[in-house]
Amino acid sequence: MAKQNVIFVLTIDTEEEWSWDDEFPDDNFSVRNVDKLPDFLTFCEGLGIKTTYFVDYAVAANKHSKTVMQDIARSRYAEIGAHLHPWCNPPYYGKTTELESHVINLPDEQVIAKLDALTEKLIKEFQVIPRSFRSGRWGIDGRTLKLLETRGYQVDSSVYPFYKNEYFTCEGAPEIPYYPSFDNPLVTGAQRNLVEIPVSAGFNRSCFDFANKVHNTLSAPPISWFKPIGLLWHTHALRKIYLSPELTRATDMCTLVDVCLKNQHPVIHMYLHSSSLIDGVTGLLNNHEAYSLICDRIARTVKHLQGQANVTFSTITEAARLLQQTGDTEALLTWQNAYE
Repeated sequence: MAKQNVIFVLTIDTEEEWSWDDEFPDDNFSVRNVDKLPDFLTFCEGLGIKTTYFVDYAVAANKHSKTVMQDIARSRYAEIGAHLHPWCNPPYYGKTTELESHVINLPDEQVIAKLDALTEKLIKEFQVIPRSFRSGRWGIDGRTLKLLETRGYQVDSSVYPFYKNEYFTCEGAPEIPYYPSFDNPLVTGAQRNLVEIPVSAGFNRSCFDFANKVHNTLSAPPISWFKPIGLLWHTHALRKIYLSPELTRATDMCTLVDVCLKNQHPVIHMYLHSSSLIDGVTGLLNNHEAYSLICDRIARTVKHLQGQANVTFSTITEAARLLQQTGDTEALLTWQNAYE
């Protein structure tokens, strides 16, 4: 049986580091994690992986980190995209709260001003026009997508499948690349200028929608009081998995890869935060020697993927162009309509 073709994308939220349990920093940003990125790029090149760096304002504005990223920007294996963290991106409008840390909750004039400032900074410092975007802390709305289109962006990657919180939801969105509606970014639309490429997420069961309904039901009180999700995880009966080496072991990522291939996903999209490459700064990955652990998980997952499929490594904008050139985005829309 012939292997299926698949595109592999690795994106890195390239940003300042701080303890995520603390308040959002608004000055004196620490970006020492960026020093890990040249070695990380070399590691990825060795595997054939092309990397996309969603760079935020704090990194672009720091004298040392921007020099590091300037070298990376010149690599043919890398792409520089935009990452908007409201708390460190001018102009400033006061202290950032949890609500305001999500771009979708900001007033229109603030989103416009901050995105323009970020875009101009990236162009100035890296001599590249960013074509890809990810919101800080995930989530996207139609007015921001429309704004991205008017600024020449071609790809958004702010949709985090099966994720929701009290401020926004990504539930119900396609798990595969699609043209989002500017009226409702979680469904396909008529526009053809901006592609949404979500990160890969799902379950160790092929029917993601049903698995998600079960997961949500068991996660809500009063059933959640008995901790059934933990029981299902430990027995492998149901696992919610994100394709991120800072969150997920290689064995579980390989499981997700297999299910995504079974579901005919054309893109396998792995992600991480640059801050996870150094030990113990965010609270997300508290392992000793986090850098080595992350690299090992990536290598093992990619090796497994290559054993299962014909893999094309690309940056995220290259992935969008490949899908458009082959007509796969139209096929994806047909698949999605049938799936719905």
